[in-house]
Amino acid sequence: MAEDIPLEKRRLYGRRIGRPLGSARQDAIDNLLPKLSFSKNDLETGQKINPLTCFDKAYPKMVFEIGFGDGEHLTAMLQKDVNTAFIGAEPFINGMASLLTQVTDKKLDHSRIRLWMDDAIMLLENFTDTCLDEIYILNPDPWPKARHYKRRIVSSKNLDLFSRLLKRGGRLIMTTDVDDLAEWMITQTVNHRCFTWSAKSSSDWKNPPKDWIETKYERRGKIAGRRQSYLIFIRI
Repeated sequence: MAEDIPLEKRRLYGRRIGRPLGSARQDAIDNLLPKLSFSKNDLETGQKINPLTCFDKAYPKMVFEIGFGDGEHLTAMLQKDVNTAFIGAEPFINGMASLLTQVTDKKLDHSRIRLWMDDAIMLLENFTDTCLDEIYILNPDPWPKARHYKRRIVSSKNLDLFSRLLKRGGRLIMTTDVDDLAEWMITQTVNHRCFTWSAKSSSDWKNPPKDWIETKYERRGKIAGRRQSYLIFIRI
């Protein structure tokens, strides 16, 4: 692991709990989440986890979404890509409850999804090499103050981790509607020896890719006049 810090002492910035949960969401947290979730015991064995072994059968593609918010994008991918297995990490209980109720209400195949309600990096550090096809980081916290830049999810240290986990040709897919953060993400990733930017012209990052799943947050940003950047990097 990148840090020898006990799991219970890992620091996660931000709030963990927001609004009180309704009965349906609380039921999903109490009864469905334990069936789909990795546990801290899995991380304390000292053995790397091959996520392929965490599903009922082998899937040709494995996708991880870091900080999935209310789960809108992850559930849409689950519904659309029926031959793909998904792993999602979201530390906030309201977001996790939202995703679980969407999975239940839409009667989605939850055998293809595994979840982690904590820091995504904590879980990813324990995965085996070259186990992922795609990693999504959509509109992460920009941490706009310079003294907080070290908290940004895209860093040279985390890019080392992502490059270890992605298969050759795998994709790191990032979005933001904060121009300063977009510049930061581009600079950090372009300067990493294991990634190359897929964009050939400005239209490639100013416009969504084909078949893009637009999120509620993204729509709100556009209405407010913010420009979304779509940054896709390839593991080389």
